[in-house]
Amino acid sequence: MRMVINSIKQKRYYRKNVDFFKLVAKLKLWPSRSGILHGIKSMKIIGSAAELITHCNEKFYIQNSKHSRAARCLRNKLFFHSCPTCKIPKWKLEKYSGTYVNQNYGSNL
Repeated sequence: MRMVINSIKQKRYYRKNVDFFKLVAKLKLWPSRSGILHGIKSMKIIGSAAELITHCNEKFYIQNSKHSRAARCLRNKLFFHSCPTCKIPKWKLEKYSGTYVNQNYGSNL
């Protein structure tokens, strides 16, 4: 007898005021200025800044700011498409689309 598994998407909640570097390290995604979503290969924190290296070998230097353009894009899921070179899996994009950022509820990371 086969069991049928429900395909209900699990909602994930993170706090809005959590440290920005922790959120980026947890999501492993980075929105570029052109609206392309990249997958993060490595992240090195250097004081109040960090160096991100994506799977397509692009380097981004980011500041630890909760109110930056990238932070707003990650919270509100503002991106046009994913990078074809990074090849972000479909399950990761679905997991990201089921993630919500809330002021008073969610994981502190």
